[in-house]
Amino acid sequence: MPRFVDFHAGCRLTLSVGLVFFLLAGSAQAGENTPPTNENGQQISDPLEPINRVTSGFNSIVRGLVIDPIVDGYQAVTPEPVQEAVSNAVSNLSEPVTAVSSLLQGDTQNAETATKRFFINSTAGVGGLSDPATDMGLEKREEDLGQAFGAGGMEAGPHIVLPIIGPSNMRDLTGDVLTALASPLPLAAKAASSGISYSNNQEEVQDLTAGALDPYIVERDSYEQNRRYEVNNGVIPLADLPQFAEDDKEAAAKK
Repeated sequence: MPRFVDFHAGCRLTLSVGLVFFLLAGSAQAGENTPPTNENGQQISDPLEPINRVTSGFNSIVRGLVIDPIVDGYQAVTPEPVQEAVSNAVSNLSEPVTAVSSLLQGDTQNAETATKRFFINSTAGVGGLSDPATDMGLEKREEDLGQAFGAGGMEAGPHIVLPIIGPSNMRDLTGDVLTALASPLPLAAKAASSGISYSNNQEEVQDLTAGALDPYIVERDSYEQNRRYEVNNGVIPLADLPQFAEDDKEAAAKK
């Protein structure tokens, strides 16, 4: 499942601390409202939808007027080998967060893989500019604290749209805040990685909401569904599978 990219997601720290308290208060006041459901019948908590819609519209304007031209310029002047080297180096900085997040989930295998990848790519890969670890069979599977919290049973909480940064939710925002408090470097790397991912998938991201009757709903549901997918490591819970009604003959045969 393609990852829905929220540009500069790692920069959430700039607005996060104050937003945590604000959103907690706002979600408590709106707690009596019935959460909306997506097309799969899954509930999405969005008590701040009016504010989120305004912020999402603002982000769309900034993306069109500022971010997209910058991305186009970067792609035009930067040779592909250089783009790949930068992407590798940024990706390498996320490996310690993956290792810790995997350990919190009891996934010692992925934690060990992430640790090996970090040391191999930091040394043999010259600071992560290349990715010899993958050539050695050590495949990358990125994890973060938001995923670890979700795997531990924490609900996503209210959906949040941050200025410039884009879609998030309370659980993911909390994970990013804690990561930044431990060290700002991984979060800065995540911001750069999100920018690179957007650069690599610019057309797909734009096509996601192009022509949609309600781009905000498409963006919100795409983010929340993808995060649910990542929390479950690509495994679809049985509760999410469609339930088909039995026809009369099948129902009669069971009686």
